[in-house]
Amino acid sequence: MVDSTNVSFLTQEAYDRLAAELEHLSTTGREEIAKRIEIAREEGDLKENGGYHAAKDEQGKQEARIRTLQNILKEAKVGEAPTSNGVVVPGTVITADVAGGEEVFLLGSREIASGSELDVYSEQSPLGAAIQGLKVGESTSYIAPNGKEISVSIKNVETYNGQ
Repeated sequence: MVDSTNVSFLTQEAYDRLAAELEHLSTTGREEIAKRIEIAREEGDLKENGGYHAAKDEQGKQEARIRTLQNILKEAKVGEAPTSNGVVVPGTVITADVAGGEEVFLLGSREIASGSELDVYSEQSPLGAAIQGLKVGESTSYIAPNGKEISVSIKNVETYNGQ
């Protein structure tokens, strides 16, 4: 499940893709799952009806995805990725030395980078929160979920180009 709190931006392409997915799931998707549940219900004893239980599980997952998409689209700021000025902000691609190893990642929502090879860190993640506002050449550290202190040094900040 996607963490949709405080999504900073979505490209117009990502917004349109998510809106189309929401429209499909809210209409055709709901109709299809309702038919599957009805057909499975007609098979008889619901206690031992695997098709019925599978359809109900799928319905629950689908409804959760609908809620997630609604939240993402409601909170989204649609536009182009922020232009890089050498400062870490959501929607930029960061090259950083993290715990002694170089990493390249997008700071923002996974929904933005769908189809991309980039790793994505939420701005609410420990790493994301620690590096926001840093400039190229600056360093910081943060406490990982396992309790370890991890050092981070910003090497480069680029405008996200959708790749």
